[in-house]
Amino acid sequence: MEPATGHVVLESAVDEGFASLRLPARSRAQRYELGRSLRERAHRSDVAHWSAPDARVDPVTQIRKANAGRQPWLVPLRVGRMVASPYAYLRGSANVMADDFAHLPSTGITPVICGDAHLGNFGFYASPERELVFDLNDFDEAHPGAWEWDLRRLVTSVHVAGRQNGFKESACAEAVQHCVEEYQLQIQHLAEQPLLGRSFDQMDVDRLRSAASRPSFRAEIDRAARRARRRTSDRALPRFTERRDGTARLVEEPPLITRPSDAERDLLAEALDGYLNTLPPHWARILAGYRIVDIAHKVVGVGSVGLRAYVALCEGSSTSDVVFLQLKQARRSVVAHHQHGDAAWHRHQGQRVVEYQQALQTVSDPLLGWATVGDLQFYVRQFRDMKGAIVVEGIDAAALGDYAGICGYLLAKSHARTSGASMIAGYIGSSGKLADALCRFARAYADQVESDHDELVTAVRRGILPAETA
Repeated sequence: MEPATGHVVLESAVDEGFASLRLPARSRAQRYELGRSLRERAHRSDVAHWSAPDARVDPVTQIRKANAGRQPWLVPLRVGRMVASPYAYLRGSANVMADDFAHLPSTGITPVICGDAHLGNFGFYASPERELVFDLNDFDEAHPGAWEWDLRRLVTSVHVAGRQNGFKESACAEAVQHCVEEYQLQIQHLAEQPLLGRSFDQMDVDRLRSAASRPSFRAEIDRAARRARRRTSDRALPRFTERRDGTARLVEEPPLITRPSDAERDLLAEALDGYLNTLPPHWARILAGYRIVDIAHKVVGVGSVGLRAYVALCEGSSTSDVVFLQLKQARRSVVAHHQHGDAAWHRHQGQRVVEYQQALQTVSDPLLGWATVGDLQFYVRQFRDMKGAIVVEGIDAAALGDYAGICGYLLAKSHARTSGASMIAGYIGSSGKLADALCRFARAYADQVESDHDELVTAVRRGILPAETA
């Protein structure tokens, strides 16, 4: 396979070598040395450099391009959320970063990547055993791609978040350094582990707390974990519903929660029947014991605003036995164009999200599946599944460093679950060269993010782009 950029992919999660048990694999030592040799084609010191290319498309045009195909009345809300701060802009501009990073040197090692790795896309959720775990939790852009892109986006988010919290540049750089060092240590460790064994490593609340060096950050972890444990379907029932004539109905809160037409509701209900066929048989049988009692459109996130996203309230054998399902529109990953050009590659984008989420997470929502409504593709998951996040706004510099390290550790774990760990470890090596280079890159690209955000704010102020808050 040869990406649009023209470099040959040396190791990919979709390589034909992963489709047979009869083909011999390279030894770890060989793969490590191959990764080491890649320093000649993509020098580690070159990772530090960022300057906008002459032909770079301005960010306002890029945001307009990303808005195409979204529900037009919600586009001003998306823009309003992005202009709130440089960090909020970063969260909604994965497409801008992908286009920028495609111009940078690349090793050619392409495991499955998140495609949107930033501090806000890690969080709590429930394992199938109802234990609270912490991991990557957003996969709308997941796709085989350059592992460096994930790491570049993550360290940039660390630096931008640090600036937003008022930290000195040195404190931001220390947090980035810790993030890369933890990624480096974990990828080296996992490269030495059995392929199957490395797939079971997960982080629970106790391990998360042990990684925090400051009591204040451990307290924030405990608060976030308590909030996440309360985010369950039964607790959501009084928050999101009201009873009319003995039947539960989702409460409307325009423009964030609105009711679809009867015809649209019927299409969504039919699509959810098809979704059952994408689940493992055991879970399909269990879920088929529920019935849909109401469906509403619910706006979520920053980058996802304007895409179709629905919540379905399903009731079991009693009015208190409920599950909330979320249908979220899936479009082509921002990484895909740079890997496959205009070729579609994935038949169903919802299926792509589900399969790559299961590839990157140690444990996943057992109700993950996909559905089709007309010509739109969706993935489906539990809506209230003990999901929660560490809020980076307001934490101190030491806590940011701890959290950045945790995210670096988890990103390495996710990359190692698909392919390329030995080669990535060989490329990085045991020195601090890559960490030093990414510290310089993060600072330079944080400047770019702030500049782009300023351009977006100016476009809103001049009426070029509409913006609303809600």
